[in-house]
Amino acid sequence: MTFSSPAKPRLVELIKELAVVHGKVTLSSGIEADYYVDLRRATLHHEAAPLIGQVMLDLLDDAGVTDFVAIGGLTMGADPVATAVLHQANARGRNIDAFVVRKAPKGHGMGRQVEGPDVAGKKVVVVEDTSTTGGSPLAAAEALERAGAIIVAVATVVDRDTGAKKVIEDAGYRYLTAVTLDDLELR
Repeated sequence: MTFSSPAKPRLVELIKELAVVHGKVTLSSGIEADYYVDLRRATLHHEAAPLIGQVMLDLLDDAGVTDFVAIGGLTMGADPVATAVLHQANARGRNIDAFVVRKAPKGHGMGRQVEGPDVAGKKVVVVEDTSTTGGSPLAAAEALERAGAIIVAVATVVDRDTGAKKVIEDAGYRYLTAVTLDDLELR
């Protein structure tokens, strides 16, 4: 899916400059690759983070995914993406909250797995920084559904084109990505 965002060209430049590391690596999925996209180098960068918020909002708007009240995903890759969207939405006069999904429910206190504003009965978007297998967004989606959320889409900043889209769509979720390997000139 190609979409238009005035912030995307600069974001792509910054991801290439800050986050693409060339060399043989083994990804968390066990897949070997000749490069690694360490997106936290962009999601936590002073210039790139606001652009990520802008591009992700533009992606969701372009896809007609506007009827949601919160955004987030599995900690920690999704956390800065969700907060970037929260801040950019606020700058546009929109009320979108962020949430964090823990890998497991907390063993004390309220024992929550989904932290932040209550998501029960609310429409949400699951985000991820970089998707390889789709495992992290699916884990977040399962926890969110147990918490009563209604998932309207899964959106990732960079998709490695290694099967995440199919896995997520096969699980019944709409899948969107902002930046492709073609955008990053990694094909």
